[in-house]
Amino acid sequence: MKKIITVILSLSLLAALFAGCSKKDNEVVIGIGQFAEHGSLDNCREGFIAGLAEAGFKEGENLKVLYENAQADANMASQISKNFIAKKVDLICAIATPMAQSAFGAAKNTNIPVIFTAVTDPIKAELAKEDGTPNGNTTGTSDKLPVEKQLEMIRKILPEAKKIGIMYTTSEVNSLSAIEEYKAAAPGFGFEIIESGISTAADIPLAADNLLEKVDCINNLTDNTVVSALPIILDKAAKKNIPVFGSEVEQVKIGCLATMGLDYYDLGKQTGRMAAQVLKGEKKASDIKFEIIEEFAFYGNFAVAENLGITLPDDLVNNAKEMFDSIAE
Repeated sequence: MKKIITVILSLSLLAALFAGCSKKDNEVVIGIGQFAEHGSLDNCREGFIAGLAEAGFKEGENLKVLYENAQADANMASQISKNFIAKKVDLICAIATPMAQSAFGAAKNTNIPVIFTAVTDPIKAELAKEDGTPNGNTTGTSDKLPVEKQLEMIRKILPEAKKIGIMYTTSEVNSLSAIEEYKAAAPGFGFEIIESGISTAADIPLAADNLLEKVDCINNLTDNTVVSALPIILDKAAKKNIPVFGSEVEQVKIGCLATMGLDYYDLGKQTGRMAAQVLKGEKKASDIKFEIIEEFAFYGNFAVAENLGITLPDDLVNNAKEMFDSIAE
């Protein structure tokens, strides 16, 4: 009797194991790895899933999504990528540069394609060659900042400003690339860039205090560690009546004065459409050049402007994609 029970239990465990590993007929399983948790990257993920849905891949029907967030930890990003490989997903979507680099490295000797998004400089991240072609079985979209448009906007809003502070993570390739571009373009608009490099989020409070003593305003990048701690910077800047400019719409919602930025939901949708081509077998990731979203728009926050005693120029407001009257919690 005991032997029969043992056999039944063993078979039940095996059945459960196979059920957990199996997938439905015609179902595609993808892994979405997101480096950090903040509004812009969340929008990117939601847009990516929407882009897949538009192309016919819908959750609960023919698509299964495995989602993991690295919480801005490079070691965790590496583990997430390895787990996706072990689960033999059909495709990995990697959101933000550190996650894309981890996924690319993990998938290098497999046939699993990696589609990245929110990567500022795919070439410097070694995901693509100088001509934009992939370095392997990977492609995706860049969130390269419109640096000159941003500087032009800041000059219009702050005609007397001279020094712009930028905080960035020294280990993030995308931030290093953006900093160099800002430093090169700033003199043409009469600005000097005062940079402050940090290693971890724990460095941000002190770095913010030091930076705010030296600058007329702060310009925020798409740096994942800094964005995750943006409320701390905004609080400190507000107490000194110093404006903080964002790099995309979600940062303006939570307290940045304005941005000439992109919509990360649209960026995600663009990436989802690219992934769909790969999943359908229409193209290989290794044959698709990475894409840069070209649509940038002005976003401003009237509540922040009022608190700072700043009047936003009419030409910017009248051509804004969206304006906000409050500061989101």
